[in-house]
Amino acid sequence: MSARPRILVLSLGGTITMTPGAGPGLNPTLGAAELVAAVPGLEAVAEVVAESPARVASPSLEPEVLAGCARRIAAFDGAGAVVVQGTDTIEESAFLLDLLHADDRPVVVTGAMRGAAAAGADGPANLLAAITVAADPAARGLGALAVLNDEVHAARRVRKGHTALPSAFASPNGGPLGVVAEGRLRLLARVARGPVLPIPDGPLPPVALLGWGMGEDGRLLAALPGLGFRGAVLEAMGAGHVPAAAVEAVAALARAMPVVLASRCWAGPVFTATYGYPGAEMDLLARGVLPAGLLPAAKARLLLALALAAGTDPAEAFSRAAR
Repeated sequence: MSARPRILVLSLGGTITMTPGAGPGLNPTLGAAELVAAVPGLEAVAEVVAESPARVASPSLEPEVLAGCARRIAAFDGAGAVVVQGTDTIEESAFLLDLLHADDRPVVVTGAMRGAAAAGADGPANLLAAITVAADPAARGLGALAVLNDEVHAARRVRKGHTALPSAFASPNGGPLGVVAEGRLRLLARVARGPVLPIPDGPLPPVALLGWGMGEDGRLLAALPGLGFRGAVLEAMGAGHVPAAAVEAVAALARAMPVVLASRCWAGPVFTATYGYPGAEMDLLARGVLPAGLLPAAKARLLLALALAAGTDPAEAFSRAAR
């Protein structure tokens, strides 16, 4: 009988670790060892090394914590790794790890929509599925993945689309890569790896993220250089559009720093060659703005920050990663 694969489990906190306490509501209380111990049948899947680098709610996670996870995973002598955290930022963490993980071993991010003490808590099942995927050789070469509700999602595509349901995660631009059924990974599709950037040694350069709504004139943009921002991502309307009244403000900002154009839509790419009216994508790109492709704004912000930290040309980074 072959040896079980060694899988590193890094717990960062989140709903999966939360229980009712003395104060109001749920708070993170469980560590990696306690999470692993609560999963029946796990010993048949993998030999687990459980560590708890952090114990925070996911809105408070910083990119530096994920960079530390990437370093630990790179040094780990095993078949793969699972990062456990809150679901609010799973799509960002998975994408960040995808950009920083240099080898072919699977890195899987998971969490839970229900607290550990809730009826029907989904944490143990999600953790078992995530470790099953991380231990499967078929998952090698896919970069970072998100595994929840027995679905396997590519880091570039995954989005959180509901605030409450266990089925909250989806991949609107292509669907999941596979499922976990009958205790094993059933891979339905593969994605090519995107670019790998150096793991940053310190905090990432500050990059602003601004959403756009009807009637916005862009007056906030002029303040960004003076606030120390090194770049900006605009979550624009439709296929990458802003009001005509904001065009000069966007152009001025693009002369001062890299500006990336994303869409507030749930799915679909930022256009590059369809609409030419003032404020449309052709107009903005001609003024030096970069298209985010299929990346949503939150992920585009991380890619831009990592590119700036590495001294990589942002245009090149987005041309390679925004598919």
